[in-house]
Amino acid sequence: MSDAVLSQFKQEVVEEKKVSDKKIKVGIIGTGWIAESHLYSYLNQPDVEIIAAADLIPGKAEKKMKQFGIEGARCYLNHKDMIDNEPDLDVVSVCTYNTQHAEPTIYALEHGIHVLLEKPFTVTLDEAVEIMKAEKKSGCVLSIGFQPRFDGNMQMIKKIVESGELGEIYYIQTGGGRRRGIPGSTFIEKSTGGIGALGDIGCYSLDMVLNAIGYPKPLTVSGYTSAFFGQNPKYNGADAARFTVDDFGAAFVRLEGGIILDFRIAWAMHVDTPGDTIIFGKEGALRIPSTDCWNGSVGGEMTLYHDICGKQTETKIPLVRSEGSLFDQKIRSFLDAAMNGGTAPVPSSQIIYNQAIIDGINKSSELGREVEIKIPEI
Repeated sequence: MSDAVLSQFKQEVVEEKKVSDKKIKVGIIGTGWIAESHLYSYLNQPDVEIIAAADLIPGKAEKKMKQFGIEGARCYLNHKDMIDNEPDLDVVSVCTYNTQHAEPTIYALEHGIHVLLEKPFTVTLDEAVEIMKAEKKSGCVLSIGFQPRFDGNMQMIKKIVESGELGEIYYIQTGGGRRRGIPGSTFIEKSTGGIGALGDIGCYSLDMVLNAIGYPKPLTVSGYTSAFFGQNPKYNGADAARFTVDDFGAAFVRLEGGIILDFRIAWAMHVDTPGDTIIFGKEGALRIPSTDCWNGSVGGEMTLYHDICGKQTETKIPLVRSEGSLFDQKIRSFLDAAMNGGTAPVPSSQIIYNQAIIDGINKSSELGREVEIKIPEI
């Protein structure tokens, strides 16, 4: 192993930022399962006060506030009433169904409120574009909820690519999945989830590699989706009758710069993994081990394949142990950007390309042919 190579990828020590004495007023829109992670993290921030929550189901927001011991928070049945009656709100977390991401996000931005929007960005590309128009007009911070970005191993992947060790990137194989991992609740219905495995874990897989290579613009997609497991009672029990989203997706994507992206994702399949992630460059390649229940993580130490003095060499990149909660880091970085005039930690200008690929996969699958990706000017 080359110490000279490994020394390039040492983790930098990041100084902890001091928080302000001023309390940041926070509202939660949608109080389901994912909202709990937001609440835990907000409560870990010493300069945050959760003052309001909204949920369409009567009593649900109140129950959640009580569960977390949040006294004094006002609860509402919809995001409009909450925003209209809470002029002191600084930020909101949008934790609604996927199909309901756009409306409350746009409404909050129009009222000068910074937004942390849970992944996926939206269900369709058109919705994402409308959100970005509101963001641009508002001048507020909009960050998308991709906490794996803060994992040291994900940052290492980007650092390796940017170091030049791989040379010019020309092909990427990526994806992930679960042998059996179909969720329930609102995830599996088109009216609420909108998209299935593509939006739940597929967006993480895409972000891992697209962020590493600088988020080049997607040009065309040849995509495929299916729901063989989700709609089969043998594998999904009683939920099979209401399963109307994808449980598997695959695509061949052409990116700017002549890069090819070979992608696949699954909630259920008959293997433990659809394969490791591999980034091919003209000077080297990087293998990123998959996991047996993919959710935006690295399955083991990575391998850098390259030549040293004409000899084929493999350098093992040890796993980085992340300190603290990735969700806490996601929340803190968003709050710092919102309150200090910074830029979004996970900007919509990048994730629009992620969403365009997902949208393209669905359209290509429906049409049975390759489609061109067209993102309008914003």
